[in-house]
Amino acid sequence: MLRTRVWTALVALPALLAVVLFAPALWFAAFVALLTVWGLYEVGAMTHARTPGAIAALVLAGGGSAILLAWAPARLWFIPLGVILAMLTLVVRVGRDPVSAAAAPSSGIGLTLVGAFYVGALFPYFALLRNRPDGIAVTIFVLLLVIASDTGAYFAGSWFGRIRLAPRVSPKKTVEGAIGGLALCVVAGLLLHQLLVSGWSVGQAVMLSAAIGILAQLGDLAGSALKRRAGVKDSGWIFPGHGGLLDRTCSMVFATVFAYYWSR
Repeated sequence: MLRTRVWTALVALPALLAVVLFAPALWFAAFVALLTVWGLYEVGAMTHARTPGAIAALVLAGGGSAILLAWAPARLWFIPLGVILAMLTLVVRVGRDPVSAAAAPSSGIGLTLVGAFYVGALFPYFALLRNRPDGIAVTIFVLLLVIASDTGAYFAGSWFGRIRLAPRVSPKKTVEGAIGGLALCVVAGLLLHQLLVSGWSVGQAVMLSAAIGILAQLGDLAGSALKRRAGVKDSGWIFPGHGGLLDRTCSMVFATVFAYYWSR
């Protein structure tokens, strides 16, 4: 399993970095639009959105919010904020449910709407951040910090993990892993500061790195809570050993939204 994950990452990460570095702004926006469509498809598949009403809710909520945020993100900041708060509320609700209820799948138009807004309102920020004048460097900075957070959490949790962080949301996550992820994220921020965001002070880089380390893990928990509610292990199958698109982007979405507004 670990070998498959590593091979997938060795192929996908350089390809993603190439797209971030070299794609024209319009092409990158189109790439993110395709990711958004696929993310909405995964939400529909997870939540069994097969009725006309559920499909309409998926398209209107997801597509409508994506178009609005791509058009006027500065004035509509409250939409992603509301979506992030809703996803964190879902984490709390799943975490407080009795074990039997937390494990029981829940479908319906409500969960479809939550997932649709999650993808539609947050995915556009991948393009909004990257296509700014300084966006390529900041996007790579955020991406590498999220990878550092995930890596630190994985190995610290594997080696030292004893105390479960949120067992009803994501049983394998531990407090020690969360601390390790945050620590490695901040260290990576210090190492990458001069290379990618030298215009920022060290204090600014450390603050953003710490925020990304926290938001990456909250985003991971939010993605896990959505899957737990839907009764699935993975959001999809597109990345061997990793699962679906939402499995790979859940750590990125909150951090990217924050980085977009913070670095303005």
